[in-house]
Amino acid sequence: DRGGDWSSDVCSSDLASDWDSFFPTGWRAGDMDGAIKRVKARAPSTDTPSADGIQYLQSGYNVVRRWIVDSLGFADVKINESKDNKHDVFGRPVYGYKDGQRAGPVPTYLHDALKLPNFHLQSGTRAVRVQRTGNAATGVWVLVNGVETLVPLSNTGRVVVSAGAIATPGFLMFSGIGPAAELTRLSAAGKLGNLTREDWISNDAVGANLFDNPNTFIELSSPSITAFAPSYNNPAPADSALYLNHRSGPYASAGQTSVFFSRASQPDGRIVGFQGTIGTGGYADFTNSTTITLNIYGTSGLASRGSVVLDASFIPGPDGNVYYSAAPDASAIAGFIARIFAALPADVQTLNLERHASAAKIEQYITTPSAYARGQVNHWSGSCKIGACVDERGRVVGTGNVWVADASLLEPLSVNPMFGVMTVGEKVAELILKGVGA
Repeated sequence: DRGGDWSSDVCSSDLASDWDSFFPTGWRAGDMDGAIKRVKARAPSTDTPSADGIQYLQSGYNVVRRWIVDSLGFADVKINESKDNKHDVFGRPVYGYKDGQRAGPVPTYLHDALKLPNFHLQSGTRAVRVQRTGNAATGVWVLVNGVETLVPLSNTGRVVVSAGAIATPGFLMFSGIGPAAELTRLSAAGKLGNLTREDWISNDAVGANLFDNPNTFIELSSPSITAFAPSYNNPAPADSALYLNHRSGPYASAGQTSVFFSRASQPDGRIVGFQGTIGTGGYADFTNSTTITLNIYGTSGLASRGSVVLDASFIPGPDGNVYYSAAPDASAIAGFIARIFAALPADVQTLNLERHASAAKIEQYITTPSAYARGQVNHWSGSCKIGACVDERGRVVGTGNVWVADASLLEPLSVNPMFGVMTVGEKVAELILKGVGA
């Protein structure tokens, strides 16, 4: 993120209609139930991050609740208790926190894995490519201290790729799996090891369907707001003591104080989702003591997609089609912003986007690159689509023992994707442990 959320990602819970609407058979809401429950059991979440149970930094929350609930008419809900309702609801964001500290996969899953006798964590290492004989992976080439080293697999071994929605397609391409044009470039540069053209697994779906939430920062100011920006080098002594001694206070709180969701039907039949979050301070040119940041995301149902491509140095990254390449997406998000602006209280100013701007002006603003619009949120997903890049079991198409378990498999959700990514990991683990596709 470019500012705004300085503490943690929103970890709002699963939405059944997302799985049922955007995922294939075997990945519908009922199929995901076990994985969802395991994530919730392993990685706790809360809407009250501070260990003392107190909600801190609430002036922005109070102003925005008056706007979104009292003026606009959204329902005030406990987000995870109303997880299947993402139409005109407002509440406190839910985070992966425990005892005032972040409790995502690192202090939960990783710490449990470190206790296993058959688990080894190798840091300072970069996986380069899979060593293959035909469709079977026989090892993984890794870069250790600048030297490529082969880590062999056992006769029953598997490779599970979890490098993320940008790096996973790149890793597959370096393994001779991907679009023919990219494999041709890699081969000409001598980057496919001993793989010949006959060994390639040509698949245009590798890296396609790349998604990131398009977002817009809107700076809000009101005399009722007391902004807070963290200072880790020189925190207020009272705040520092609260955190260090009790895991409480502003530094144990999350960077967003409120969240709201809505949806809107589009002329082509799609239902597009929107998420708004409110931070505790301003951003970029607007950082005074009465300013906070509203972040508006487009979420599920958006049609814009890009691809992962290799640049001139063969580093994977997004092409230029991720944001607003499908024109109706910008119109939908602009319409939602215009709708909420119409109910903005008189004592709240918008500083970087005129409050009475037309939907057309808002659309122009959100699609024009600036410090506040059209930037990367890094909620990357979708680039190894189930049923095209991998099969319904998470196994890379054309291989016998290479799997993907990360955001590459995730379609855009109505919420921040963190919880969904963890659920995908649990689901692929479930499929592997059941021996599906072995």
